[in-house]
Amino acid sequence: MSRGFPYPDLKDFLKALDRAGELQRVSAPVDPTLEISEIVTRTVRAGGPALLFTNPVRGEMPVAINLFGTERRMAMALGVESLDEIGDRIGGLVKPELPVGWSGIREGLGKLMQLKSVPPKHVKTAPCQEVVYRGDEVDLDRLPGLQVWPGDGGVFHNFGLTHTKHPETGKRNLGLYRLQQHSRNTLGMHWQIHKDSTAHHAVAERLGQRLPVAIAIGCDPVVSYAASAPLPGDIDEYLFAGFLRGERVEMVDCLTVPLQVPAHAQIVLEGYLEPGERLPEGPFGDHTGFYTPVEPFPVLHIECMTMQRNPVYHSIITSKPPQEDHGLGKATERIFLPLLRMMIPDIVDYDMPAAGVFHNCVIVSIRKRYPKHAQKVMNAIWGAHLMSLSKLIVVVDEDCDVHDYHEVAFRAFGNVDYSHDLLLTQGPVDHLDHSSYQQFWGGKAGIDATRKLPGEGYHRGWPEEMTMSPEVAARVDKRWKEYGFK
Repeated sequence: MSRGFPYPDLKDFLKALDRAGELQRVSAPVDPTLEISEIVTRTVRAGGPALLFTNPVRGEMPVAINLFGTERRMAMALGVESLDEIGDRIGGLVKPELPVGWSGIREGLGKLMQLKSVPPKHVKTAPCQEVVYRGDEVDLDRLPGLQVWPGDGGVFHNFGLTHTKHPETGKRNLGLYRLQQHSRNTLGMHWQIHKDSTAHHAVAERLGQRLPVAIAIGCDPVVSYAASAPLPGDIDEYLFAGFLRGERVEMVDCLTVPLQVPAHAQIVLEGYLEPGERLPEGPFGDHTGFYTPVEPFPVLHIECMTMQRNPVYHSIITSKPPQEDHGLGKATERIFLPLLRMMIPDIVDYDMPAAGVFHNCVIVSIRKRYPKHAQKVMNAIWGAHLMSLSKLIVVVDEDCDVHDYHEVAFRAFGNVDYSHDLLLTQGPVDHLDHSSYQQFWGGKAGIDATRKLPGEGYHRGWPEEMTMSPEVAARVDKRWKEYGFK
């Protein structure tokens, strides 16, 4: 990465995917209403390539999708051979004297940004402003926004990188939120209760001010990932992106709002939220596999739309797993492992299964040292930033591979006495969680699937697990073909 990040523009990444045999162009006319969604869902579940629909029947530009649908493509997007490389880089830079806890995470990330990154680079002219539409010229129908599911409330833009600033401190936030198209120049802003942009909007409303917003669509893959990363509120996403890229992110001033956006974005939408204004947003078929209900959300009035010449529209499909967000979630899991260990040193490894949409279930391995150690780790996870939204935590011993779900199930099914090893509690849940009996909080469970100690009341003597002797295993390996097997 020290040689320069290879994909400063989304189009560069698409070219790289094409050279690697990871991109398929679809030139046949395809409808962004439902048809693209069905094609992409089948492609993802077959482990297929990224897709570029060059002839959508609605909108004026190609649609790029499924760019991050496999771990290989996600690694390519971040400029590494393996997602663990980034976690290893972070782990190598984290200082052992940093304080444990969330303050340690913030301090550790801050030091990493200072050591290995530089602030974004301001430029005066940018590709994202080659074409400009203002006022009545703004027309969101130029974009091939998707209707993903039959019951959706309309067209949604699902990979718009949303920029806001705290009205009092000026602190920037970059987030990834779904955007419902209400009209040719208005969008519904579905930012959830736990998000930083929600806090910015609340302050603006308290002050009676409009909140400026800029939305960038089709950014380079690292900036797109950084918008989804669960960073602390005081860590700038563009510093994090610079650390991942190994070079500065070029940014340009917006034309009508006091914000900056990536210079190489494909499309930029600029506008304001009026204090107190809400419109019904939804329903929307989300990554939970169910439609989310109609709720009132703020309305963005777009005053300016800029874009590159011949832009590419980037989007994503939401559905029950597996879906493209597997790659994004797996990247977060691997990148943030050393930082999670800073907060909870007991953790050896962890896995967030895609079937749990990366927050409903967390599997954790620990090096168990004392009675109820597993329960201590469960409670620590429920106190760790957005990990607090986890609903089920399964704790296993360090010799269990948390990424081998068969092995995890063997431990969870066989090593648990549910009258002693099940911890039930309550706490915050994801805004979109449909299973909780009321919104925003619900029940949680922790399963202690570790070996039990006498100090935990287990006095039978934990049995020894059966394993074959290494000598016999090596002998069979050597003679395998001799037995007549291939």
